[in-house]
Amino acid sequence: MSNDPERITILASEFTAAALEFHRGKMAERGYRMEGTITPRHFQMIEGHESPKDIFDGQPLFAVTFVKREASQES
Repeated sequence: MSNDPERITILASEFTAAALEFHRGKMAERGYRMEGTITPRHFQMIEGHESPKDIFDGQPLFAVTFVKREASQES
């Protein structure tokens, strides 16, 4: 079993950068496939019992998640 993470999420300010990461990062060769779609998302963080707070200055970022093929087949 590899020490590679089961899932890797890349955040980018532009759609194209996120889309090209599959090829640039050689994700297929590393055993990953893209999970879902590349969509702009708003990120917040919760600390303890406080209300969620915006992170990344509240700016939406494009997120793409890659999942290890073996991990996705076990589910």
